[in-house]
Amino acid sequence: MSTVSMVFTDIEGSTVLLRRLGDSYLEALEGHRRILRAVWREYDGVEQGTEGDSFFVVFPTATGAVGAAVEGQRRLAGHAWPGGERLRVRMGIHTGTPGLSDGDYWGMDVHRAARVAASAHGGQVIASATTGELVRQVLPDGAVLRDLGTHHLKDIPEPERLFQITVLGLDEEFPPPRTLGTATSLPVPATALLGRDADLARLGELIREADVRLVSLVGPGGAGKTRLAIAVAAGAINQFPGGAYFVPLADAVSEEVMWSAIAEGLDVPPRERTPARLTAYLAQRTLMLVLDNLEQVDGADRVVAQILDRAPQVKVVATSRRPLGLVAERQHLVTPLDTRSAAVELFVQRATAVQADFDPDLAVVREICERLDGLPLAIELCAPRIRVLSLEELLDRIDHPLDFASTSRVTPDRQRTLRDTIAWSYDLLNPEHQRIFRRLAVFSGGADLAAITAIAADTVDPLDAVAELHDANLITVTQGTPTRIAFLQTISQYAGEKLAATDEAEALRAAHAAHYAELGDSLRHLRESRHGIALERVETELGNFRAALSWAITTDLAQGTRLCAALSWIWVLTGDVAEGRRWHEEVFARAGADRSADLAACLRGLANLLLVQGESQRALAEARRALALSESLEDRSGIAWAMSLVGTAQLHQGELDAAQQTLTEGLELHRQLDDDGRLARILGNLAGVEEELGHHDRAEALLRESLAVLNKVGDAHETAVQGQNLAYLLALTGRVEEADSLARGLIPTVLSLGSPSLTMAFSNTMMTILARQGSAVLAARLFGAEEAMGERLAIPNPYLAEELREALVLVAGVLSTEDWQAYRRYGRSERVEDLLARLPNAAAGALESYDLGRPGG
Repeated sequence: MSTVSMVFTDIEGSTVLLRRLGDSYLEALEGHRRILRAVWREYDGVEQGTEGDSFFVVFPTATGAVGAAVEGQRRLAGHAWPGGERLRVRMGIHTGTPGLSDGDYWGMDVHRAARVAASAHGGQVIASATTGELVRQVLPDGAVLRDLGTHHLKDIPEPERLFQITVLGLDEEFPPPRTLGTATSLPVPATALLGRDADLARLGELIREADVRLVSLVGPGGAGKTRLAIAVAAGAINQFPGGAYFVPLADAVSEEVMWSAIAEGLDVPPRERTPARLTAYLAQRTLMLVLDNLEQVDGADRVVAQILDRAPQVKVVATSRRPLGLVAERQHLVTPLDTRSAAVELFVQRATAVQADFDPDLAVVREICERLDGLPLAIELCAPRIRVLSLEELLDRIDHPLDFASTSRVTPDRQRTLRDTIAWSYDLLNPEHQRIFRRLAVFSGGADLAAITAIAADTVDPLDAVAELHDANLITVTQGTPTRIAFLQTISQYAGEKLAATDEAEALRAAHAAHYAELGDSLRHLRESRHGIALERVETELGNFRAALSWAITTDLAQGTRLCAALSWIWVLTGDVAEGRRWHEEVFARAGADRSADLAACLRGLANLLLVQGESQRALAEARRALALSESLEDRSGIAWAMSLVGTAQLHQGELDAAQQTLTEGLELHRQLDDDGRLARILGNLAGVEEELGHHDRAEALLRESLAVLNKVGDAHETAVQGQNLAYLLALTGRVEEADSLARGLIPTVLSLGSPSLTMAFSNTMMTILARQGSAVLAARLFGAEEAMGERLAIPNPYLAEELREALVLVAGVLSTEDWQAYRRYGRSERVEDLLARLPNAAAGALESYDLGRPGG
């Protein structure tokens, strides 16, 4: 998007002129076009369209557009027209950021420019407020700017302030602009309203409903409630013969002051300013009241109720950070702007206003807007800093946006900074709810009610507190299982500052770490029976897990070690293996002489992560450390688990005899313990050793026993792991059809689980089956996709080189080496999950006939 100035022109009274001039009209029309086209070229205008006697021209600058319009009027006025007639051309100019598609401009800014032109009279140049402000100090010689006031343009929901650009020596006096009128006391916003089309449509529908008398725009401070309310009123003004009136109430704290402010807003005579007389005055009129900022007015609900009761033709649009609670009230939540579009457009608009040559990196702007939660106020406070900071520098400083200050002298005190805006709402809470508000800062990414009850609540009913904070629009509530309570980032920072200023922060963080350690452990057990639910909860709570680890490892190492052990399993599940490894290594760097069971569990977790990353040598060393520590603690469960890891690492190192012995001993120990989930895993690990030793019957028996155990447990994830291991073994031993049937039956489960490590392992198995079936193209593409996935997630696959060699041999009669490599490269641009999902439910031999495309196709 770029800022341009748009000029629309057309000849006034062209039909009458045609009748007068007859055949000479064509000469006049061509002369008009020739004159104006010469001017457009001189001022770098680009002609976008010509219909009949009209022009649509786009200029790179407002000064160019205005200069062209002024010069055009001069030349038109000085030209000798056929028949002694005078050609009177009206011109309208608007500056904005229209969309551009295939060389054509489109969007509301184009429509606004056309409506500005339509408001002008022949010989007159009218500019929008945006253009007028841009050229105020740089008008062409002999031109003067005249304020025509605020007007309502057809099909434009917001009022527009219009300026006449008077050309000295030409006509200076014209009738009033041809608009819908000016009967309003609504403020005139300095900028266009962005990203609110859906809100305006919905609110417009509400206002038109006969039985809707009160619409409350509620939302967090800085979300743009006031701006939206003004636009709604402007768009609906034709429905109210008595007009629409804006009443600012930020300074009102009582009913008396509110009544007085309403009277002043309506400009009623002094004798009519008592509540009784004022409601009687309103009862005689059909009008709209926009009551702005009601949250701090004690008794605002009673005032509004009286107006609605006594003035049946009056409708009220209220803005507040909390609803009024009246039966007649229809609430509309004003949410922050979409950070992918409208928020970015607003940032660019405000940055361009202070730096005309602003050239945005939209990706950086989008990240800034995300960090500011898409709050219009935050963006408007931040964007002007582009005068002194680059976008990258601004992004670096965005961690502390609360003190970005407005430089405008007309900004209300409560909106000078984001801190002022949030403090306005915070100060309206009672002390108990203020305490819950600041305690919620301990959470990262939100929390459910159970966590809030366990950590943040004491004497206060947490449900009541959440309801109060939600009504005040200081938190967001997302329905789900469970319901999620969260802050916007900017509000979270304010709450964090409030929490840090108390003496309860450390105790809360300790309670937070303990709670999420317990949750991590409970989700590990839940994973075995309800994997999907466990994964969803893990992904939802990752922010809290990370925050708890960060605090505990540096502040309370014992708690940090326990937490690290409890969360070891989640990093493989989410694919964040490298991150999980970093957390474990940070624990060990600080552990010193610690010999606890939690440290042993962390060692086992690290060994497992190292195995996933393909570092089997170090994995073996860490697994042996875990085994030694568990033996010293006489922890039989820990010993059994460590033996499973040692044996698996030995397998990956090629120490097959040692692996067989270790895993066999570990299996016997597991059979004595009451942990079927881990029993199934070590059965699968030992099967892998037996397979490598060529003991295929023994390997198959172990895998089938593992699956039988898992059938009792109900662990979908481990069932898919051992099922694909069995499918691989079947393919390896020539039972390809049986392997294919088993593997393709597992595809829905594998995809639904969403585990990157499982997906990659299953892809290996599927590729082997496809290669043995001669489905060379799909095998090659799957190989490439898996290769790229492993690189992206930092999860190397130690088997890929071996699989590649085997696959090349198997498909040598189907594809050349060059074609294999071409399809492999093509596969790197695809997703493993998509390729697996596209496998047809057909006989194995039909796979290659499935339309899978070709490289570059």
